[in-house]
Amino acid sequence: MAAPIRAIVSGKWLADAIKSNLAGPKVRVLDTSWYLPKLKRDARAEFKRTHVPGSSFFDIDECSDKTSAFDHMLPTPSHFAEYVGDLGIGSDTHVVVYDTSDFGSYSAPRVWWMFRFFGHNLVSVLDGGLKNWLADGHPVTSDYTKPERRDFKATVDQSWVKTYEDILENIKTRRVQVVDARSAGRFRGTEPEPRDDTLPGHFSGAISMPFTTFMDASGKELGPEDLSKLFMEAGVDLERPLWATCGSGVTACHVVLAAHLLGHPGVCVYDGSWSEWFKRASPELIISEGKGKQE
Repeated sequence: MAAPIRAIVSGKWLADAIKSNLAGPKVRVLDTSWYLPKLKRDARAEFKRTHVPGSSFFDIDECSDKTSAFDHMLPTPSHFAEYVGDLGIGSDTHVVVYDTSDFGSYSAPRVWWMFRFFGHNLVSVLDGGLKNWLADGHPVTSDYTKPERRDFKATVDQSWVKTYEDILENIKTRRVQVVDARSAGRFRGTEPEPRDDTLPGHFSGAISMPFTTFMDASGKELGPEDLSKLFMEAGVDLERPLWATCGSGVTACHVVLAAHLLGHPGVCVYDGSWSEWFKRASPELIISEGKGKQE
C-alpha cells in the first residue's frame, strides 16, 4: 500500500472509489447501523431499502459474544473472522464503515475499532455517515448481491479491552484517565439511561466527553485543532494512558477514533461499560445527582 489508510474517508473519496469499480474485493463498504430498542428502528430493514451501492450489512448484535449477559460484547477471533469473511472481506480488503444515524456517526466507530482490535488496520469510517452521503447527492440503492466469501485472519491484542476489575483497580490507583462518551445528563444522573434496568450516573474519576461533541453540526468529524481543544478543555492529556467507556461499548469508540486522528492510537475500551458497571458495582461506587443505586 503506497499511502497509509486514513481512519476517516470523505463521501467524495468513496463515491470515486465506487465509480472506479474499486468497490468489491479491494474496498468493501459496510452499513454498521445499530439502534437501542427504544428507538424502534430496524437497521437491517432500513439497509434493505437504502444503502450505499455495493455495501453489506454488519450486525453488531450478531457478531458478538452470545454467551455474555451484556449486549454485544466482543466475539471470539474465530467468530469475527468467520463473520467478516462471509461479507467478502479478506485480510487485504480496505473496509469502509458507516451508519444511518441522525448524528452522522454513531455505531460505525465501534466496528472500525473492532476491525483494528482483530488485527485489521485497513479500515476507515465514512465521514458523516449516510446522512451526509445523501446530503452531498451521492447515489443509494436497494440492490444487494451477496459477496463471495474471503479468508480473513484475526489476531487480537487483549490489552485493548478493559474489564470491570480493571476499572475497579483504576478507581483506587488513578493511573489511567477514563473518558465517558455518554450524554452529560446520563453521566451526571439527571437524564434516564435507555435501558430500563439501569439508572444513570458515573464511576469515580470518569471524565465526561459526550460522543456528539467530536462531530460538527452536520455530523462530520471535527478537524485536528478542534479535537485537540476538546481533549484539552476536558483536562485529558493524550500523552498519558486513556481508556473509554459509555453505555455498552459503542460510542466509547468515538473517543478512540478522535485520539487516533490526533496520533494517539492506543486508547482502550471498557467493553461492559455503564450497563455492566451499574449492575455489578456496589451503591457507593455509583455517583449520581439522581437517586443512584439503592442497597
